Amino acid sequence: MDKSTKLMKSILITGCSSGIGLCLARGLKKNGYRVFATARNIKDVEQLKRDGFEVFQLDLSSSDSIKKAVKSIFQQVDGLYGLIHNGGYGQVGALEDISRQALDEQFQTNVFGWHELTNLILPKMKSNNEGRIIYLSSVLGFIAMPFRGPYNASKFAIEGLVNTLRLELMHTNVQLSLIQPGPIESKFRINAYQAFKKYVNMAKSDYQTNYHSMIKRLNSDKLADYTLGPEAVLQCVLHALESTRAKIHYRVTFPAKLFALLIRILPSSVMDRILFKAGDGGRR
Repeated sequence: MDKSTKLMKSILITGCSSGIGLCLARGLKKNGYRVFATARNIKDVEQLKRDGFEVFQLDLSSSDSIKKAVKSIFQQVDGLYGLIHNGGYGQVGALEDISRQALDEQFQTNVFGWHELTNLILPKMKSNNEGRIIYLSSVLGFIAMPFRGPYNASKFAIEGLVNTLRLELMHTNVQLSLIQPGPIESKFRINAYQAFKKYVNMAKSDYQTNYHSMIKRLNSDKLADYTLGPEAVLQCVLHALESTRAKIHYRVTFPAKLFALLIRILPSSVMDRILFKAGDGGRR
């Protein structure tokens, strides 16, 4: 796809305030796409505007915000070529310490908002008979690790929705891809710690020792082993947008590729021991 062709292609990206989303917005704009960047907080929206992006405020937990953003974008273009679901956060904590409200809030942002946004964008993609929808899932979309239950569940749910929607769209020229990163440089830890403080009562938990170690990790600047920069995700996104036949799964980082292999060949009981150790019983 040459640059003149890309200039006709409009892409909507959620969660562009930092990390992967910001990298994708910059990278796709540099590669000639028309990028509509979105962010939840108005401060981040204003910063993205100063950086030269076409920006819309979009809070994935709010149906009104989603509808307003899509309406504004469709006043600019008659449909989108690409939709990239990236916005979200990770609620951490032992599942027995996670309230229904905490789980609901995790799904409102990570699942229900993505689903609603897809359904608002999809009709024009089908009408134009082209489109690419890319979902930033996770290695935790196909394996589980302790103390990451709400995030795990939200990514497993997204993968189920995508796998179903892909079958339902087989008669169209709309292609869906799941990107499943392992550790990527981002503000994920910072946001996860804020969510933890909001919903988990350490004083009443049986896992205080685990939490002290987990908090130390969340507040550390030390990167996890095999961490890559967000540019690794950008390369997968470019392939998913530009190849004649996008891949269904893009696994990013060594851990994601390794666990995808192990889960196919090892018994569940063995995988449980490996995943428990990899997560250090929730401490890591």
